[in-house]
Amino acid sequence: MKEVVDYYSGFDEWGRLEREPLEFQTYWHYLRRFLPPSGHILDNGAGPGRYALKLAERGYEVTVNDLTPRLVQQARGKAKETGLLGQFRGFHSFNATHLSGLEDQKFDASLMLGPLYHLQREEERNQAASELYRVTKSGGYVFVAMMTRTRHLMTSLLYPQHWQPNDSINGIKKFLETGVFNHRDQGRFTGAYYFKLEEIESFMQTHGFQCVKLVGSSGTAGLFQKEHLEYWRKQGDEDYAEAVKLMVEMAGDLGVLGLSPHVMCIGRRI
Repeated sequence: MKEVVDYYSGFDEWGRLEREPLEFQTYWHYLRRFLPPSGHILDNGAGPGRYALKLAERGYEVTVNDLTPRLVQQARGKAKETGLLGQFRGFHSFNATHLSGLEDQKFDASLMLGPLYHLQREEERNQAASELYRVTKSGGYVFVAMMTRTRHLMTSLLYPQHWQPNDSINGIKKFLETGVFNHRDQGRFTGAYYFKLEEIESFMQTHGFQCVKLVGSSGTAGLFQKEHLEYWRKQGDEDYAEAVKLMVEMAGDLGVLGLSPHVMCIGRRI
């Protein structure tokens, strides 16, 4: 996993969520709907701690885990800067496939909003899901993000030279068959695995979770360019807020799930 650590050690993940605010707004909307009113939450694959800090602000106890030590340090620093460090119960740098430092059924709910992207081998994805099951309490909700094969196919067809080796039909066919993508260009996003939408629920069920709802990370905004959102901003704060509200509410619509770069499965541990 050195490639993943190296990539995120030099990438501004905190800034990405600021540059793509609809993803954070959408996920947070549904987190609030399904999280318990209080408890201890695991943010597994927490990155720099954007969601963890929001959870801490709401009074939850939070444990942070991320493979990349730099991001864990950044999350700790943000918690200290904001005066929320007392809400945190641990900052760890475990691989999501082996959470051996965390107790069985320790958490009232768990987030895993990134690790599955980077686990290209089936056995690794299975291990990560099994570990999430192990550390989450019975009946607890989990929030698991995956990248979709449909959206990556669309972007490959639209911008083939930006997504080599998906700049050829043979490359695209191989990707559709396996879900595995590795950039030919050096320094780009790490190797990744993309799920078929129809396999997400069965994947979760196999590992002991009832998939309650699927949510697209940006809903209909998956089609938007900067200028499209700018139009609604120019209509005034009230209209812009209503436009965002509509996009967030549509994020769970089956017709738009495949348009989103990421899909979050809200599951319940059976």
